[in-house]
Amino acid sequence: MLGTAARLGIAILVPDVGGMPLATLIVNVLGALLIGVLAARLTGSSDARTFLGAGVLGGFTTYSAFAVGTAALDLLPAIAYAALTLALGIVAAATGLRIGRSGERGRGR
Repeated sequence: MLGTAARLGIAILVPDVGGMPLATLIVNVLGALLIGVLAARLTGSSDARTFLGAGVLGGFTTYSAFAVGTAALDLLPAIAYAALTLALGIVAAATGLRIGRSGERGRGR
């Protein structure tokens, strides 16, 4: 519920531009970043990782809205939007992992 409410708030604040579902792009990329940080910080299985990862961030990110928003676009914009979402999501997740791991080095000193 927390993640879904945050996603709704962003959807209200960020309008689509030229038919591109920008709010969905933002939540999915931000969610990928945060999931990367979470994966680096909370390794292994834990209640906190399940609650935050699958629960909060799972509700925040949205594949269904991404799929519907992409399908609603014309072919070339849909391909561009899907490729951009995928590329930015991968970069965001990798960045999140790096951010999360950089904090470990500081704690180990």
